[in-house]
Amino acid sequence: TAGVAGWGAALPATVVDNTIVGAGAGVTPEWIVKRTGISERRHLAPGERLDALCARAGDEALQQAGVAAADLDAVLVATSTADEVFPQAAPLVAGLLGADQAMCWDVSIACTGFVAGLAQGAALIESGRAEHVLLVGADAISRHVDPTDRGPAALFGDGAGAAVLTPGGAGRIGATVMGSDGARGGFLIAHRADGIVRMDGQEVFRHAIARMAECSLEALDREGLTVEDLTLVVPHQANGRITAALTERLALRPEQVVDDIADRGNTSAGTIPLALHRAAAEGRLPARGHVLLTAFGAGFAWGATVLHFGGAR
Repeated sequence: TAGVAGWGAALPATVVDNTIVGAGAGVTPEWIVKRTGISERRHLAPGERLDALCARAGDEALQQAGVAAADLDAVLVATSTADEVFPQAAPLVAGLLGADQAMCWDVSIACTGFVAGLAQGAALIESGRAEHVLLVGADAISRHVDPTDRGPAALFGDGAGAAVLTPGGAGRIGATVMGSDGARGGFLIAHRADGIVRMDGQEVFRHAIARMAECSLEALDREGLTVEDLTLVVPHQANGRITAALTERLALRPEQVVDDIADRGNTSAGTIPLALHRAAAEGRLPARGHVLLTAFGAGFAWGATVLHFGGAR
């Protein structure tokens, strides 16, 4: 079986608070907090690269796992905002780390990319095609935001989180449930022509809660678990109100839910690994127990999976 042996995280140095965002979007800092739960986020500065941020997160995860970059069999980068159209981010990240023998590819399914990447990485290990896999979830959505469009401008930040997957890692990767609805893809879209994020906030809000709840319950059912069995739930940090509504929909206790959005914003594919990295640092990951991950994003695409710690089944 495949599990997570180490976590890593990296954030840009540039902090963008609500005063700056509000001035450009014509809203108050208080409005942003009320609508999103976000007080500040990080942005890559001009000239800074996402692949370098991914490599920093990956390096920390490798050190924590005790795995050398040269021993990686695969490097997967979940991102929709690579520095170039091509090459993709993964081979560049592998090169920066010195993972010269690794197979590499990007997992480009927006905010759901990290969950999808866990399924791919676990499948490589479970099939015997790989032993050590580095998965990075990262995005630089700030490059694709109109600063006068208050919705995206208030929400999105940049960041990278990473996980090293190995046979028998501490957090065993359980059942993964994925879904999509391309007919509604236009509600959250960035066209190739200009790359600017445009979204129908109400439609995204409504579908995000419903789909994350559905796939979460299906993943738990496949594992023979209920909501009461969970130590933690780490949802994609899309919006503070979405997290609150999902908590209510699933009848979760507040202490079960990781809310990591206030000082990071929505980093798309980066939110779940960044939240897990912080939860691990704070001692919130269980020595023995179950952690649910769930995400929703552009596509529409969504997914959920369960991590089992300490041999818990």
